Amino acid sequence: MSRPPLPPFDAAGAARKVRLAEDAWNSRDPARVALAYSADSEWRNRSTFLSGQSAIVDFLTDKWRRERDYRLVKGLWAFSGNRIAVRFAYEWHDAEGRWWRSYGNENWEFCEDGTMRRRIASINDVAIAAADRLLLWPRDGRGDRRPDDHPELEDLGL
Repeated sequence: MSRPPLPPFDAAGAARKVRLAEDAWNSRDPARVALAYSADSEWRNRSTFLSGQSAIVDFLTDKWRRERDYRLVKGLWAFSGNRIAVRFAYEWHDAEGRWWRSYGNENWEFCEDGTMRRRIASINDVAIAAADRLLLWPRDGRGDRRPDDHPELEDLGL
């Protein structure tokens, strides 16, 4: 089964791929997110290296157990052929109620069927006060998609 948009990407297809990824990650459903990756997908996430969809599900299950009330905004940075570069920011709180904003960049490489074969992510965390949160939108219980009228990264100064 293919995962459109498919490479080679044009500007509209690359932007759509980024938004679809953001929507999936904001669902905080590890199985849903893993479907976007090839069966043998290779990841580097910070200092963690993993391979395959089941490892992705395990990683994300643990991530969202620790990173509570997670909200993410992704932005297209560049694209060429079957590759896309993305900037992102997400906010979350830990078990003690401390808020964090995590900033990062991802490099993505796709298979012909539109699944991601490689994801390389570099991420930094910054402690923030709850009053400084910027990624605020109502939870809808159906995936918690960022509303289309919510500001993008650039609009938020991120």
